[in-house]
Amino acid sequence: MTITAGIDVGTGAVKAVLFEVLDGESKWLSRRNEKVRQRDPLQLAEAAYAAVLEEAGVRSDEVEYIATTGEGESIAFSTGHFYSMTTHARGAIFLEPEARSLLDIGALHGRAIKIDGRGKVLSYRMTSQCASGSGQFLENISRYLGIAQDEIGALSKQADNPETVSSICAVLAETDVINMVSRGISAPNILKGIHISMAGRLAKLLRVVKAETGVTFLSGGLALDEGLCDALNEALVEQKLPLTARSHVDSPYAGAIGAALWGAFRHEKLMRTGGLAKAS
Repeated sequence: MTITAGIDVGTGAVKAVLFEVLDGESKWLSRRNEKVRQRDPLQLAEAAYAAVLEEAGVRSDEVEYIATTGEGESIAFSTGHFYSMTTHARGAIFLEPEARSLLDIGALHGRAIKIDGRGKVLSYRMTSQCASGSGQFLENISRYLGIAQDEIGALSKQADNPETVSSICAVLAETDVINMVSRGISAPNILKGIHISMAGRLAKLLRVVKAETGVTFLSGGLALDEGLCDALNEALVEQKLPLTARSHVDSPYAGAIGAALWGAFRHEKLMRTGGLAKAS
């Protein structure tokens, strides 16, 4: 039996998970998702790791490998670091075995990744940093509208005449939204319009990476936004892409899950070669 931890340090949140791997079978032990909110991400990562250990009743010396991903390369107590595309891909396969592509929609960018059945990355494409297709942009809009983030998806689904945001620049798009409010456009129609714009660009990324069929898994901070998921499936139909966008209740943990599972794989390989001591 091998116990491994995965810590995903993102711009908006830090996710930590603990896994038990036995004979190729992986089992959750505990998980933690902490919003950064102007706190030090590295200190938050340490606190999140301590929390998952306590929740699982596991001592630190029982953990064989502590794998980091995202912006977690500087975490002093980690055993190794994995590139975030590979961890999100592996986490996607764990949560949705039918996935053959994924959209990682984070605080600052979105990216499309084509994968195989083992979670190997085949191709990818990322939105530009100025694109109005990120979690931070949507968070700013919800704050301006006076809406809690967890209300966005449900409100978007209530739209009856969505107003599409055409600008790919986040600053200009926010100006568009201010103008919509001044014209009396309802919050549901504004949010649905934003979702439609985001979904259209994300669908185009999937076309670029040649995601041709099957399930597209949603990971990242916006994966549980049901309004965005609906808009994305509509965009896939409109762009004639034979794909189905699907999320999972644990989608935000995909990167941390992948890190933990890749950590278990690397640990086993290094133990066979005598190249690894236990993490502490």
